[in-house]
Amino acid sequence: MDYQKELAASVRHFWKTRDAQSTRQKVIGKKDQGARSAVTGGAQMDGFSRLLVKIIKSAGISEESIFANKRLLDLPGFFRPTKEWDILVVQDGTLLAAIEMKSQVGPSFGNNFNNRTEEAIGNAVDLWTAYREKAFKQTTKPWLGYLFLLEDCPGSQNPVKVREPHFAVFPEFIDASYTRRYEIFCSKLLLERHYDAAALLTSNRTEGIKGGFTEPNLEINFESFANYLRAYLSGRAK
Repeated sequence: MDYQKELAASVRHFWKTRDAQSTRQKVIGKKDQGARSAVTGGAQMDGFSRLLVKIIKSAGISEESIFANKRLLDLPGFFRPTKEWDILVVQDGTLLAAIEMKSQVGPSFGNNFNNRTEEAIGNAVDLWTAYREKAFKQTTKPWLGYLFLLEDCPGSQNPVKVREPHFAVFPEFIDASYTRRYEIFCSKLLLERHYDAAALLTSNRTEGIKGGFTEPNLEINFESFANYLRAYLSGRAK
């Protein structure tokens, strides 16, 4: 599979869908606060969803075991009743994989960064605690993945100051841009084993509409993410 070509198509879909949603809401007279006008319609990450489903099928998983596109995506939680994931693989009553896909564009990188990190950590902790407490009625450990697309622009690339009124922050965060912060975040998600794989992509609006993207940290790249997912599922496909 040509990952670069497939990813370019997914990125192109993201920006085209986002622009179409923003234009549609302006035409009908609805204006969400800030940049939310292009977010509330959803569907921006559908290109990535289709790509991941294709990869899952290539591992030998049958279509009836794959749940995506808003279809039967709820799993029980421990700290809350349920959580809706973006993609699930459930085969013969066994949860094999769960994938979360998120994106962020400007201008509000600060508040949204905190929201995204807290959400991703909370989702993982909730799932693994529910797994420990036998919510899924299985001993086989499921595979958990996190995919993130970040807008590449001055707001995400410029150094960001940190406040240290009482204690020093970890040195890797000093003058780190939001892009760098997401690199650190995704790497630490793997280091602490909250997720089995993570992938971080960045894309600017001008090149993104043509499918342009970059992977700022090759340790958290999409090909590794996809290969790990396929290998894991290949050993469990029926």
